[in-house]
Amino acid sequence: MGRKTLRNVLLLTIRSLSSRMAYGLPDSSIVCAPSGGGVAMPRLIYGTAWKKGESARLVTEALAAGFRGIDTACQPRHYNERGVGQGISNFIKQGSIRREDLFIQTKFTSLGGQDADDVPYDSEAPLEEQVRQSLQRSLANLGTEYLDSLVLHSPMRSFEDTLRVWRVFESFREDGLVRQLGISNCYHLSVVRRLCLEATVKPSVVQNRFYPETGHDRELRDWLASQGIVYQSFWTLTANPHVIRHSTLEAIASQLGRTPQQVFFRFVMDLGIVPLTGTCDPNHMRQDLQVLQMEKLTPHQFSTISALTFR
Repeated sequence: MGRKTLRNVLLLTIRSLSSRMAYGLPDSSIVCAPSGGGVAMPRLIYGTAWKKGESARLVTEALAAGFRGIDTACQPRHYNERGVGQGISNFIKQGSIRREDLFIQTKFTSLGGQDADDVPYDSEAPLEEQVRQSLQRSLANLGTEYLDSLVLHSPMRSFEDTLRVWRVFESFREDGLVRQLGISNCYHLSVVRRLCLEATVKPSVVQNRFYPETGHDRELRDWLASQGIVYQSFWTLTANPHVIRHSTLEAIASQLGRTPQQVFFRFVMDLGIVPLTGTCDPNHMRQDLQVLQMEKLTPHQFSTISALTFR
């Protein structure tokens, strides 16, 4: 191991230990992915898709409410990454937290997911250069020298190209620019399994839509858990109205003195999932964060909600 690599490994380790202590969250509100070196992640992350011009304000409000994990993407079509960075900067300037107190995650989005007139990198450049330019744009937008997590927004059209992107991701981690790696919108276990086999740095997270159309990724989630890889969910509430509005869940929520949404988030966390929430309502932000202080569901409550969800 060369001196540069050793220095960067030590730097990443120090950042990991610092974040575990500095998030200001109890141990029960932190999860680590052993596959990626044990980077600490908050168990609930604020998602910033579709916020557009409101991104800065909403991110600042989310941080003020108590969120310490922020998810975004270098994809102007759906995300205002610069606005997210401004919201983070605005809150840090208030003096209550430091950059290292936050878990910041963004994504590289391929040309297929970009608007042709607003691509955040040179669309004519080789794929590897597109990835490098995207990272530099993200670091500038977010006002940070490193990322806690960099995610491939979706697998490329060929596995060969997916691996090309991943090799560049791995170089970022070696250079100390990124602490852990992940992949999103990846619903085929065979793709994740092959990536884990061929990658030097294994993915730490898989971020997918949590919904009935894919069977809630049950087989995939079981395999990820066996490999020490964390499953992050989005559309967690939106894609499951059949559970949220069910009278049985409402009855459990009433017994617990919680909202149905809180109980479903607790259920998802009890499954070992790290959910994203993208609410724009400050009251809902606080309610979502209160889930972190909830006790685990009883076996009966858990099995009852499982039957509603996985029917």
